[in-house]
Amino acid sequence: MTSPVPLPYADYIYSSSPFFSTPSSSPLIPTSRDQPRKKQSRAMAGGDNLQVLHALDAAKTQWYHFTAIIVAGMGFFTDAYDLFCISLVTKLLGRIYYFDPTSEKPGTLPPNISAAVNGVAFCGTLSGQLFFGWLGDKLGRKKVYGMTLMLMVICSVASGLSFGHTAKGVMATLCFFRFWLGFGIGGDYPLSATIMSEYANKKTRGAFIAAVFAMQGFGIITGGIVALIFSAGFNSRFDAPPYAVDRAGSTVPEADYVWRIILMLGAAPAVLTYYWRMKMPETARYTALVAKNAKQAAADMSRVLQVEIVEEQDKVEQLTSKKANNFGLFSREFARRHGLHLLGTTTTWFLLDIAFYSQNLFQKDIFSAINWIPKAATMNAIEEVYRIARAQTLIALCGTVPGYWFTVAFIDIIGRFTIQVMGFFFMTVFMLCLAVPYHHWTTPGNHIGFVLMYALTFFFANFGPNSTTFIVPAEIFPARLRSTCHGISAAAGKAGAIVGAFGFQYAAQSRDPAKRDKGYPAGIGVRNALFVLAVCNLLGLLFTFLVPESKGKSLEEMSGENEGEQETEAAAAPSKTIPV
Repeated sequence: MTSPVPLPYADYIYSSSPFFSTPSSSPLIPTSRDQPRKKQSRAMAGGDNLQVLHALDAAKTQWYHFTAIIVAGMGFFTDAYDLFCISLVTKLLGRIYYFDPTSEKPGTLPPNISAAVNGVAFCGTLSGQLFFGWLGDKLGRKKVYGMTLMLMVICSVASGLSFGHTAKGVMATLCFFRFWLGFGIGGDYPLSATIMSEYANKKTRGAFIAAVFAMQGFGIITGGIVALIFSAGFNSRFDAPPYAVDRAGSTVPEADYVWRIILMLGAAPAVLTYYWRMKMPETARYTALVAKNAKQAAADMSRVLQVEIVEEQDKVEQLTSKKANNFGLFSREFARRHGLHLLGTTTTWFLLDIAFYSQNLFQKDIFSAINWIPKAATMNAIEEVYRIARAQTLIALCGTVPGYWFTVAFIDIIGRFTIQVMGFFFMTVFMLCLAVPYHHWTTPGNHIGFVLMYALTFFFANFGPNSTTFIVPAEIFPARLRSTCHGISAAAGKAGAIVGAFGFQYAAQSRDPAKRDKGYPAGIGVRNALFVLAVCNLLGLLFTFLVPESKGKSLEEMSGENEGEQETEAAAAPSKTIPV
């Protein structure tokens, strides 16, 4: 029996089926137009590109796409929950472990402890992005995917079980486990983005990767809702007076359970999706272009797409043996072809995350500064958690989540470049709108306007660079370096997050000692810090011009993996960086 002739993918008739189902006995039915089209099949299949890759690029949106989005997206749901839930409970940690009965203000984490608790997970994330990004290109996306998830599950639980007989002991173990939690989260960034980009079709690839990233918004909201539920329940069960009335009694012993439960529940979504993540087949692009196993790539994608795909081992060997497809990350060829692209993806992500994480982690401080959250002394410890969670959940509902899904809806229509430039521009504008009349916003009666402006900056961060900086690095680099380059870009972003997490906490401190948090030196104040963030956004807009537009193009077209020696010269030309 002769092997089947490669047919144009558009001529396959297939049925929607579960992502991991076994192929049916009749995986495809050729249409009556097959014979006249045989001579054209090579051109229609993308020239030198493999049939299995063309099949993925041209696939209609079907059930396995949505399954992949959910499986990969739940990792990001968990990431966001774990990273941002700490900002809900840092005030509570200060009240519990750093209570000073002689102080008129509730206990707060010392500056160095607060910076460590808020920022240590980002240090772990940065390390994990570099390590697992590199490992994903060496061992394969699927093998490394399970490692990151199990690390997240174990460390989420361990964070809530932080132990010690003293405040320093509890904080030390909390920071230790949150570092390794961040390490696992870091691996999820390059792997989820790479897997989704390599599974998606080129027509809606941006929307699919954006949908995975958009699960971050639901993770932030869920963290807030969980904090609301447990703080409301504990406050109702263990009613306590405000700090101003009873300093010691305002923090009941049971408050120690609240922060532990909130942190530990971050393991739940990761556990629920572990099985499905392990059942995902390796991506065809890794199997064919990196592992050089055409037979396995064809078999895996035949099962996923429910079509019969011919293995093309000779073609795989031909493509992967080209000199133009064998350069390394630190080679001159990489610098010539993708050096400016990598500079663009790293700088834009770095600058974006300075602004984004400064705001997200310290919303509670900004809301207190404008009196949107009552003075700490007028509340008990658990009530303060409730108020902070309510404010952050409201911002996420109004600004964060809608921004993500606007990106999903429009990214394959108006393109990555336009969305990123627009996002940075409006983030700059609204930061200035917050900073210039800052004293106006802090006066009674004007707080709603401040919150609206603040929400709009989040909206355009997510309908803008917070989404696109995640998407583009998964599309423009070669398959054998894709996960590594995404990890480098993401790590640059987390370096920005660390600058925000550590720097903004100090910078936003008032020059007035009466308005300054205990133990902190004088800073430049919230108003001037907002000016700094506006400058970061403006610089991000300028560096966006180094990043190429990938809308509607195959991954191989963007990376030049299916081009000849002469064609690669054009791939590296400056014109490639101009959006189309």
